[in-house]
Amino acid sequence: MAQPKRKQSKMRSAKRRGANRFKAPLLAKDPTDGTAHLPHRVNPANGMYRGRQVIEVDL
Repeated sequence: MAQPKRKQSKMRSAKRRGANRFKAPLLAKDPTDGTAHLPHRVNPANGMYRGRQVIEVDL
């Protein structure tokens, strides 16, 4: 099996791994008021989850 001619630097490895880190978070749209929130989590704007009111939010 082929062997690398030189050792790969730590910075080069970190640059390659770091390129996968920057992704925009996926957002779900709330059907009741249209606000964006993280999927499978309570909407912090209105306290709704899957069509039910689960927490009280002061507006």
